[in-house]
Amino acid sequence: MTEEAGEKPARVVVADDQTVVREGIVMLLGLLTGIEVVGAAGDGDEAVRLVAELAPDVVLMDLRMPRCDGVEATRRIRSEHPATQVVVLTTYADDDSLFSALKAGARGYLTKDAGGDEIVRAVRSVLSGEAGLAPSVQRRLLERLSEPDVPRVPEQAPDGLTVRETEVLVLIAEGLTNQEIARRLHVSTATVKTHINNLFAKTGVKDRAQAVRYAYAKGLAHPPAG
Repeated sequence: MTEEAGEKPARVVVADDQTVVREGIVMLLGLLTGIEVVGAAGDGDEAVRLVAELAPDVVLMDLRMPRCDGVEATRRIRSEHPATQVVVLTTYADDDSLFSALKAGARGYLTKDAGGDEIVRAVRSVLSGEAGLAPSVQRRLLERLSEPDVPRVPEQAPDGLTVRETEVLVLIAEGLTNQEIARRLHVSTATVKTHINNLFAKTGVKDRAQAVRYAYAKGLAHPPAG
């Protein structure tokens, strides 16, 4: 991809906890016209620190990182440094954090098998105010928006619950089993169990019955009539 005359390269920070992957992405970006890598981070906290220090145009953000994951780092960056855009890089287009990352402020979303031209297009798109979504991610987004069975939940949930944890809680209140919740949300049963463990810890409930009462008390679900 050729660089337009007089156009400055986009200054980019790469965040990924896997050293080999991070160095590979940095090496690839170094070969691309129109992108200048100004820093690399091994976790979300370091990514936020580098953004504060370097004021990059874009962060290419991994989602699964220790201490501070990509969703939380994206939320902090977009809140504290709104001039910096975030493009998420993940392994799978159906990553369970896809929608959480977009709600947190990510403007682009690419899978890690994206080619150099695709990365440059995504970076340029978010800098021009457009969304930089890979075709596979666009399909998944449209599928999600067309799913009537996914409960609609408030973006600001109580006790720090994520959108997906709140969805799981609402489905528990509807009486669904873990397997039924997994099918409804198109995720694995193991993922559902992880969300349940997280929401139990955040809300202080000890079992599903308490979780149902919590959902009723917070107005996230309503008892059946009659």
